[in-house]
Parts: sequence; structure tokens; C-alpha cells
Amino acid sequence: MSLLKPSTITPFHIDFEWWKKNERDWHVFLRSLLCQEHQDAFANMDEDEMIDWIDPQTAEVKPVDSVQHALMTHCALLPEFTGERTAMVEAIFRTFLVNGNVPMSAEDLGKGLGRPAGIILKTIAGPRVYRGLRPFQIQEPVHSEGE
Repeated sequence: MSLLKPSTITPFHIDFEWWKKNERDWHVFLRSLLCQEHQDAFANMDEDEMIDWIDPQTAEVKPVDSVQHALMTHCALLPEFTGERTAMVEAIFRTFLVNGNVPMSAEDLGKGLGRPAGIILKTIAGPRVYRGLRPFQIQEPVHSEGE
């Protein structure tokens, strides 16, 4: 984790690795967000099933959890997924799901949610991690010796 303090332009995302390490029931929570159609479809499926997903920004093929994929590509896009009375952390989390977990800053989130960027930043950049919302860090490619 960076020692720099996040600002309103720092990109954030849902860190699903944080979820896996800190929330034993992360799959149960994600499944609870599925629409009825997908809850039925995933009722008898293995929790760890992975599928290939194409990143819309980089065109890179990445393995993605199948429940996560269903949320990002279908359920999160339904009108009933978010509402104006949704609590801030939940609204931010769901916004990332709707956007395919593309990193966004507090300023971007504020514009989309109609809420002050400063309040959003205080909420997601504090010492407590809510719903895996963390600053996005670009992963450096690993090079072998001689490159």
C-alpha cells in the first residue's frame, strides 16, 4: 500500500483480493446482490468457478469470478440495482460494479452520485476499509533477468 495520502483524484476500485482475505462470506454477499434470474442460475454452481473476461479498456483477457461477472455484466445494469436512497458506501460499491470495477476517483464518483467528492473521499480513504473499496494500484509487470 502506498504511503501517499489519497486525494479526490486518486483512483479507487473494489479490491476483490481484500474481500477474499478479510470476508469469509464474500461470495454469500455478492450472491445476495444478484438478480433473481442469476440467483437461480448460480444456486447449484461451484463458488470458485472462473470465466474469461475481456477488459474493455485494455482488451486483456482476465480470469474473473463467475458471480462477479454476472453482477458486472447484467445484474448491476438493471434499474432496480441502485436507488437514490442507497447508503453512500453501498452506492459507491454498486457504482463500481455497474462500471465493471473500472477505477474511479472521488471526483468521478461524486459527479455520478450527486454527492460531494470530499465526503466520498473521507468515507473510502479512512483507516477502515468498507466493502473492499481501496486505492487502485497499477501492477507493474514482472520481468525476468536480462530484460
